[in-house]
Amino acid sequence: MRIVHLANHAQTIGNGTVNMMVDLACTQARLGQDVVVASSGGGFEPLLRRHGITHIPLQQSRQPWRVPSMIAGFNRLIDRFDPDIVHAHMMTGALISRFGSMRRRFALVTTVHHELQKSASLVRAGDRMVAVSRAVAMDLEARGIAPERMSVVLHGAVDAPRLLCRPAAKPVRLKHPNIVCVAGMYRRKGIADLLQAFALVRETVPEAHLYLVGDGPELASMEALAAELGVAELAHFTGFVADARPYFAGADVFALLSHQDPGPLVIAEAREAGCAIVATRVGGIPEMLDDGAAGVLVPAGDIGEAAAKLRWLLSDRLARAHLSTRARHDLQRLSVERACGEYMAVYQHTLAERESMKRRQVTLDARSTRATDGAI
Repeated sequence: MRIVHLANHAQTIGNGTVNMMVDLACTQARLGQDVVVASSGGGFEPLLRRHGITHIPLQQSRQPWRVPSMIAGFNRLIDRFDPDIVHAHMMTGALISRFGSMRRRFALVTTVHHELQKSASLVRAGDRMVAVSRAVAMDLEARGIAPERMSVVLHGAVDAPRLLCRPAAKPVRLKHPNIVCVAGMYRRKGIADLLQAFALVRETVPEAHLYLVGDGPELASMEALAAELGVAELAHFTGFVADARPYFAGADVFALLSHQDPGPLVIAEAREAGCAIVATRVGGIPEMLDDGAAGVLVPAGDIGEAAAKLRWLLSDRLARAHLSTRARHDLQRLSVERACGEYMAVYQHTLAERESMKRRQVTLDARSTRATDGAI
């Protein structure tokens, strides 16, 4: 099968959508598919080449004046590779795929990540939409997307090619007891809530440390909040880390207190490392934690409850060990290989649907022609 993946870039900056696309493309290529990635490029290009994947520069921008050149570039890409499937992972890719190559042979699949979720009208451009969790699927259905046009493929990050192909990351020496969070410094990731919960934890566990691994537009304001809460010396902001596995390995408790999160890869990565996990009951997080069997779920925004669960786990070694065992249970469900298999099934189903529609249209056209001839 010839598959083209579209994404705005291929940068190694911790973007979950790009990470998922790269893992999927590499796994498909390893299984013998003919895979192309079209983006503005980035640090993942050497990894793609090692997997035999062709990377084609294709500028994708939200600026309206760039649309004609993007569509022209996309049409050249289609003429050159004649794909069976075009898989758009971001809003811009869905847009140019919809309006480019009007006589297309390929089937268009759009994965509904957080960005596309805001633009249901563009998501409808796909022959089939893939939601990254049941929660996202329900949201799309509420926006008027017919369920029969959707599939659900839960994100997988266990045995991710983008990590397996890296040299072993240097160990990090963390202070204990500790809480680790790996997330972009964005408001929706609940970093402010975690800092406030940590301040409450320290009232009874004063020796606790918090490691915040990630970068983003809210970094400076979160550092200021840590100082305001009096925890600046014990809240360690590491900035972006390309391979966070040493932080997972050194975590006593992993925490993610997101306000919104369709299907965070970091939950699968934390489970693979055997972390005791505290996370919020939002979006796809419960599904990735087996509805609470593989981690502790707390309500989003409930800082007191989050602090209580974090305090409990920092103080109870047996509870942490139990949750670590539960986190590692049934990891195949969160593997890249499983996600790849489900996507390949979606592709086959979508191609079969398109072929069936073509046959029906040919039959209708033939009947219309015969009726017209008879009338004459």
